[in-house]
Amino acid sequence: MSAHAVPRLTPEEYLKIDREAEIRSEYHDGQMFAMSGGTLPHSLLKVRLVGALARALQGRRCEVTDSDLRVAISAQGPFVYPDAAIYCGEPRLADNYRDTLLNPTILFEVLSKSSEAYDRGHKFAQYRRIDSLREYVLISQTEPRIEIFAKGPYGKWTLTEFLGEAATCELVSVGVEIPLAEVYRDVTLEAA
Repeated sequence: MSAHAVPRLTPEEYLKIDREAEIRSEYHDGQMFAMSGGTLPHSLLKVRLVGALARALQGRRCEVTDSDLRVAISAQGPFVYPDAAIYCGEPRLADNYRDTLLNPTILFEVLSKSSEAYDRGHKFAQYRRIDSLREYVLISQTEPRIEIFAKGPYGKWTLTEFLGEAATCELVSVGVEIPLAEVYRDVTLEAA
Protein backbone atom coordinates (compact mmCIF):
# COMPACT_ATOMS: atom_id res chain seq x y z
CA MET A 1 0.00 0.00 0.00
CA SER A 2 1.43 3.39 -0.92
CA ALA A 3 0.92 6.61 0.96
CA HIS A 4 -0.68 9.48 -0.91
CA ALA A 5 0.65 12.96 -0.37
CA VAL A 6 -1.91 15.36 1.02
CA PRO A 7 -1.99 18.44 -1.21
CA ARG A 8 -0.92 21.60 0.59
CA LEU A 9 -3.00 24.75 0.35
CA THR A 10 -1.56 28.22 0.03
CA PRO A 11 -2.82 30.79 2.54
CA GLU A 12 -4.81 32.40 -0.29
CA GLU A 13 -6.46 29.07 -1.21
CA TYR A 14 -7.33 28.44 2.43
CA LEU A 15 -8.85 31.90 2.90
CA LYS A 16 -10.98 31.52 -0.25
CA ILE A 17 -12.29 28.12 0.86
CA ASP A 18 -12.85 29.16 4.48
CA ARG A 19 -14.74 32.31 3.49
CA GLU A 20 -17.14 30.28 1.33
CA ALA A 21 -17.56 27.35 3.74
CA GLU A 22 -20.43 26.83 6.16
CA ILE A 23 -18.05 25.33 8.73
CA ARG A 24 -15.00 27.30 9.88
CA SER A 25 -11.57 25.73 9.65
CA GLU A 26 -8.20 26.65 11.02
CA TYR A 27 -5.10 26.59 8.83
CA HIS A 28 -1.75 25.16 9.87
CA ASP A 29 1.21 24.27 7.72
CA GLY A 30 -0.73 24.14 4.43
CA GLN A 31 -3.68 22.15 5.77
CA MET A 32 -7.19 22.99 6.89
CA PHE A 33 -8.68 21.54 10.06
CA ALA A 34 -12.44 21.77 10.60
CA MET A 35 -13.44 23.18 13.97
CA SER A 36 -15.73 21.05 16.08
CA GLY A 37 -18.81 22.35 17.80
CA GLY A 38 -18.76 23.26 21.47
CA THR A 39 -20.76 22.12 24.48
CA LEU A 40 -23.34 24.22 26.31
CA PRO A 41 -20.88 25.14 29.13
CA HIS A 42 -18.26 26.13 26.52
CA SER A 43 -20.77 28.34 24.70
CA LEU A 44 -22.08 29.96 27.89
CA LEU A 45 -18.57 30.68 29.18
CA LYS A 46 -17.68 32.36 25.87
CA VAL A 47 -20.84 34.49 25.92
CA ARG A 48 -20.40 35.49 29.58
CA LEU A 49 -16.71 36.29 28.98
CA VAL A 50 -17.32 38.44 25.90
CA GLY A 51 -20.16 40.29 27.67
CA ALA A 52 -18.03 40.99 30.76
CA LEU A 53 -15.14 42.16 28.59
CA ALA A 54 -17.36 44.43 26.48
CA ARG A 55 -18.71 46.13 29.63
CA ALA A 56 -15.25 46.48 31.19
CA LEU A 57 -13.72 47.95 28.03
CA GLN A 58 -16.34 50.69 27.52
CA GLY A 59 -14.70 54.07 27.12
CA ARG A 60 -11.28 52.58 26.39
CA ARG A 61 -9.42 52.32 23.10
CA CYS A 62 -9.74 48.52 23.10
CA GLU A 63 -12.42 46.25 21.63
CA VAL A 64 -13.37 42.62 22.27
CA THR A 65 -14.27 40.26 19.42
CA ASP A 66 -15.82 36.82 19.51
CA SER A 67 -14.85 33.56 17.82
CA ASP A 68 -16.23 34.68 14.44
CA LEU A 69 -13.10 36.76 13.76
CA ARG A 70 -10.08 34.89 12.42
CA VAL A 71 -6.61 35.72 13.78
CA ALA A 72 -3.47 35.38 11.67
CA ILE A 73 -0.25 34.39 13.38
CA SER A 74 1.51 35.81 10.30
CA ALA A 75 0.55 36.59 6.70
CA GLN A 76 1.40 32.98 5.77
CA GLY A 77 -0.49 31.46 8.71
CA PRO A 78 -1.38 29.73 10.84
CA PHE A 79 -4.90 31.14 10.85
CA VAL A 80 -6.97 30.40 13.96
CA TYR A 81 -10.30 31.21 15.60
CA PRO A 82 -9.74 31.98 19.30
CA ASP A 83 -12.82 32.01 21.52
CA ALA A 84 -12.34 35.76 22.01
CA ALA A 85 -9.74 38.43 21.32
CA ILE A 86 -9.04 41.99 22.40
CA TYR A 87 -7.22 44.48 20.21
CA CYS A 88 -6.30 48.04 21.17
CA GLY A 89 -6.14 51.09 18.95
CA GLU A 90 -6.85 50.59 15.27
CA PRO A 91 -7.37 47.00 14.16
CA ARG A 92 -4.85 45.75 11.63
CA LEU A 93 -6.68 43.50 9.20
CA ALA A 94 -5.17 41.18 6.61
CA ASP A 95 -7.15 42.46 3.63
CA ASN A 96 -10.34 44.16 2.46
CA TYR A 97 -12.51 41.25 3.66
CA ARG A 98 -11.99 42.60 7.22
CA ASP A 99 -12.25 39.10 8.70
CA THR A 100 -8.66 38.40 9.78
CA LEU A 101 -7.09 40.28 12.70
CA LEU A 102 -3.32 40.78 12.75
CA ASN A 103 -2.80 42.69 16.02
CA PRO A 104 -4.53 41.06 19.00
CA THR A 105 -3.47 42.29 22.43
CA ILE A 106 -5.11 39.42 24.34
CA LEU A 107 -6.35 36.03 23.14
CA PHE A 108 -8.80 33.81 25.04
CA GLU A 109 -9.48 30.08 24.86
CA VAL A 110 -12.15 28.17 26.78
CA LEU A 111 -10.52 24.83 27.53
CA SER A 112 -12.17 21.53 26.65
CA LYS A 113 -11.04 17.96 27.18
CA SER A 114 -10.35 17.55 23.47
CA SER A 115 -8.42 20.81 22.99
CA GLU A 116 -6.71 21.57 26.31
CA ALA A 117 -3.34 20.01 25.45
CA TYR A 118 -3.31 21.78 22.07
CA ASP A 119 -4.40 25.15 23.57
CA ARG A 120 -1.69 24.95 26.24
CA GLY A 121 1.00 23.59 23.92
CA HIS A 122 1.27 24.06 20.17
CA LYS A 123 -1.39 26.76 19.87
CA PHE A 124 0.18 28.84 22.65
CA ALA A 125 3.59 28.42 21.00
CA GLN A 126 2.10 29.80 17.78
CA TYR A 127 0.36 32.66 19.60
CA ARG A 128 3.67 33.72 21.20
CA ARG A 129 4.91 34.58 17.68
CA ILE A 130 2.40 37.47 17.47
CA ASP A 131 4.31 40.67 18.28
CA SER A 132 1.25 42.57 19.56
CA LEU A 133 0.13 39.80 21.95
CA ARG A 134 0.54 40.72 25.63
CA GLU A 135 -1.69 38.16 27.40
CA TYR A 136 -3.08 34.70 26.74
CA VAL A 137 -6.07 33.64 28.85
CA LEU A 138 -7.32 30.10 29.48
CA ILE A 139 -10.78 29.53 30.97
CA SER A 140 -11.56 26.19 32.62
CA GLN A 141 -14.83 24.33 32.00
CA THR A 142 -14.38 22.06 35.03
CA GLU A 143 -13.92 24.60 37.83
CA PRO A 144 -14.02 28.39 38.25
CA ARG A 145 -10.41 28.96 37.17
CA ILE A 146 -8.84 31.47 34.81
CA GLU A 147 -5.15 31.35 33.96
CA ILE A 148 -3.42 34.37 32.46
CA PHE A 149 -0.06 34.11 30.76
CA ALA A 150 1.44 37.61 30.49
CA LYS A 151 4.37 38.66 28.34
CA GLY A 152 6.99 40.44 30.39
CA PRO A 153 10.35 42.03 29.71
CA TYR A 154 12.56 40.21 27.20
CA GLY A 155 9.59 38.14 26.01
CA LYS A 156 9.34 36.06 29.18
CA TRP A 157 5.83 34.69 29.83
CA THR A 158 4.57 34.35 33.41
CA LEU A 159 1.45 32.63 34.71
CA THR A 160 -1.08 34.05 37.17
CA GLU A 161 -3.97 31.83 38.21
CA PHE A 162 -7.35 32.95 39.60
CA LEU A 163 -9.41 30.33 41.45
CA GLY A 164 -12.99 30.34 42.70
CA GLU A 165 -16.00 32.50 41.95
CA ALA A 166 -14.93 35.02 44.60
CA ALA A 167 -11.75 35.80 42.62
CA THR A 168 -11.32 38.69 40.20
CA CYS A 169 -8.85 38.34 37.37
CA GLU A 170 -6.86 41.32 36.17
CA LEU A 171 -6.00 41.88 32.52
CA VAL A 172 -3.00 44.12 33.07
CA SER A 173 -2.37 45.01 29.42
CA VAL A 174 -5.81 46.65 29.09
CA GLY A 175 -6.27 47.73 32.72
CA VAL A 176 -9.53 45.89 33.48
CA GLU A 177 -10.70 43.42 36.09
CA ILE A 178 -13.24 40.64 35.49
CA PRO A 179 -14.97 38.85 38.39
CA LEU A 180 -14.98 35.09 37.87
CA ALA A 181 -18.54 35.07 39.28
CA GLU A 182 -19.60 37.05 36.19
CA VAL A 183 -17.92 34.64 33.76
CA TYR A 184 -19.20 31.49 35.52
CA ARG A 185 -22.70 32.82 36.35
CA ASP A 186 -25.33 30.06 35.94
CA VAL A 187 -22.93 27.74 34.08
CA THR A 188 -23.11 24.05 34.97
CA LEU A 189 -19.48 22.97 34.76
CA GLU A 190 -18.31 19.74 33.18
CA ALA A 191 -16.89 16.92 35.26
CA ALA A 192 -13.11 16.95 35.55
